[in-house]
Amino acid sequence: MSSGAVAGELLVVIGPPAVGKMTVGRAIAAASDFRLFHNHHVIEPLAEVFGFEHPSFEKLKEAWRREVVEEAAATGTRLVLTLVWLVEEEGDAAIVRRIIEPYAGRGLRVSFLELQAPLETRLVRNVGEDRIAAKPSKADLAWSDAHVREADARRMNTDPQRPSPADGVLAEHRHLRVDNTDLSPEQVASRVLDWLGG
Repeated sequence: MSSGAVAGELLVVIGPPAVGKMTVGRAIAAASDFRLFHNHHVIEPLAEVFGFEHPSFEKLKEAWRREVVEEAAATGTRLVLTLVWLVEEEGDAAIVRRIIEPYAGRGLRVSFLELQAPLETRLVRNVGEDRIAAKPSKADLAWSDAHVREADARRMNTDPQRPSPADGVLAEHRHLRVDNTDLSPEQVASRVLDWLGG
């Protein structure tokens, strides 16, 4: 661990599909001793076995995330976790609380990075080669494009003018909003690491 690093720290990167969560997470991990556990590390194998609509997909998605986070917290790992959060859903807020509990319950720092970018930017990012390589379920570009557009109808970013159940969770931890429309992943990573170190 680098000097001054906090042992066992969790950074949760949230935001809508194709906003750049995985790419920013990779940039943070490349510039620090954080390790990346992105959303599709869980989604891809479960989707291949069960499909997205099967009840076991949702059940195991949370269980697998929780197990990895528990082990990371127990071993003092600095972890970047990416996920999509429907901020108006009480159920999603409860899931996020359960996922972060292994860190928060040990008194370890939990921080949230919320990425924002307009739909037009996310549609361009959605067809990036790195994204498709890491997320085979996105290889069907017509389906993936429709998914990003449909997801845009649901709130996946917080808004100080529009309270949501997510606000209660975020209020208990450090929370940074970044509009990364015109920022490279490395620029976002630098900003985030400065913020975490401050």
